[in-house]
Amino acid sequence: MIEEHISSVYDRDLEAVQAHIMKMGGLVESAILDAATSLENRDEELAATVRRQDIQIDELEQRINTEAARLIALRAPAAGDLRTVLTVMKISGNLERMGDYAKNIAKRTSVLAQMTPIEGATSDLRRMAQAVELMLKDALDSYIHRDVDLAQDVRVRDGDVDQMYNAMFRQFLTYMMEDPRHITGCMHLHFIAKNIERMGDHVTSIADQVIYLVSGEVPTEVRPKADHTAFITTPTEE
Repeated sequence: MIEEHISSVYDRDLEAVQAHIMKMGGLVESAILDAATSLENRDEELAATVRRQDIQIDELEQRINTEAARLIALRAPAAGDLRTVLTVMKISGNLERMGDYAKNIAKRTSVLAQMTPIEGATSDLRRMAQAVELMLKDALDSYIHRDVDLAQDVRVRDGDVDQMYNAMFRQFLTYMMEDPRHITGCMHLHFIAKNIERMGDHVTSIADQVIYLVSGEVPTEVRPKADHTAFITTPTEE
């Protein structure tokens, strides 16, 4: 009877922590889309909202880590239960970093709103952000349903985000070479694109954690990585 009581308390505590993860994930999904929308629409008020709401994401990460540590200390979970707690902590860390990237995008919106728009750039960035947001949604769904196949699908789709980043990197280089007046704006846009690309990496890390949770092993196969910008040269360098 006592063991059953202890087990029910542990289950309730674990469910509470996992509920925090889903709330945190929802806030990050909104932050990604709102940051991209504020950029495209030059909406400084929405950008300011994204920056303010990052505090909620940070507070949730702290709460999750505190409650997860308490679970480990008081309940001494073993095997699958321990993996669940460790996975929750790692997922919260990835979500917190994604929130930071969304906040960074929102910060640059105020600067870019004062500059001449670069044709097509912000809509391309919005599409890239939407792709990452959908990846995050599926990664969190794979966690809830313990769906390894969906997690693997998320890992593969990160390659598509990398390809979008490569294309935009080349686009920004072209704009800067054709008109030096675009250099400052394109540099800001490039940093935004890189922030979104890094978000994709963090979503992939969440998918890796889901696979670890279900199988007990971290994926050993190298995930597809298509960011080739380190090897891109300008026409004068070729």
